[in-house]
Amino acid sequence: MELKGWRGCCRLAAVTIFKLKYFAMTPEKFSEINLINRIRDRFPLPGQDVIKGIGDDCAVFLMSGSKAGLITTDTLVDSVHFDLSWHPPEKLGRKAAAVNLSDIAAMGGIPSFALLSLALPESVEGKWLDEFFKGFHEMLQAHGVSLVGGDTVKSPEGIILSVTVVGEAEQNSVIYRSSAREDDLVWVGGPLGEAAAGLLLCRRKIPEDNNGRFQQLVNAHLDPEPQVNLGRLLSSTGQVHAMMDLSDGLATDLAHLCQASNVAAEIDASQLPISDAARDAADFLQVSPLDLALRGGEDYKLLFTASSDKSELLTRQIMKELNQEIYCIGKISPGQGVFLRTADQTIDISFQGYDHFA
Repeated sequence: MELKGWRGCCRLAAVTIFKLKYFAMTPEKFSEINLINRIRDRFPLPGQDVIKGIGDDCAVFLMSGSKAGLITTDTLVDSVHFDLSWHPPEKLGRKAAAVNLSDIAAMGGIPSFALLSLALPESVEGKWLDEFFKGFHEMLQAHGVSLVGGDTVKSPEGIILSVTVVGEAEQNSVIYRSSAREDDLVWVGGPLGEAAAGLLLCRRKIPEDNNGRFQQLVNAHLDPEPQVNLGRLLSSTGQVHAMMDLSDGLATDLAHLCQASNVAAEIDASQLPISDAARDAADFLQVSPLDLALRGGEDYKLLFTASSDKSELLTRQIMKELNQEIYCIGKISPGQGVFLRTADQTIDISFQGYDHFA
């Protein structure tokens, strides 16, 4: 509509000033943790039925009897979390489910229901969708989860996948990030840095004859396996004090756990579980295997703390029931931050993993 007369000129000037104020200014720089804190500061405390709101792998709410409900959501964005030039749709479907199941595992819970929201451009083909749904269903089915709803919308460009998973646990067995204790040992549920190595291999389009050599690393990136059974077992032992899953790299995720628990952590570089395949890939890619393990992200292994006097019992029980190794990588100490101890020095590595807004 054309603006006429002095009133129109004033309105036009006001619109111009608004645009200058809000769109011509230098964008504010912030980190992912600052964004989360900004959100938390602007919303009221949850109601009395909410046991845990913002700040953990899942929100936790009261259910009937002794049960607690768990709910988590994750979003995967084309060209940020996946690249369609190398990520097959079936494996992407599995991964979209797995990253949410991993959050339920981190609380020691049992996943039950899922919701899937899709934002799709016109270019997506039916065959691609069928393969994606196949992988998504396979991962849910493997963990006894039913898809019960979601949403579908058109995207102007790129695919966006948003998944919500609901689960449950006994109220007194839910494990939070905020309960680590001084002198606890720090553990991880498997090798670190394999997914990060796999991502770099995919980005650099490794020669075909290397696929067999590094396939487990590529699979770790394309098709991670959530440690749901390990999370449930750790919860049942009563020996684990704090837990979360590793999605943004050990340096950042352990810093989150320490910050929530108001403690520090000391990590022994020589104890980090880095597979021979990851070390070979690091040499091939000319990167540091230590950097892959500390900062790479997307491991989706469980990170947890437990009393030092129960360590042998814990490792034996997990090996007996799951035939799985866990790895002690350090200990919890008083103070703040995450510190890496090498043969030569001790350095602060807090929050040096992946950050969407860095």
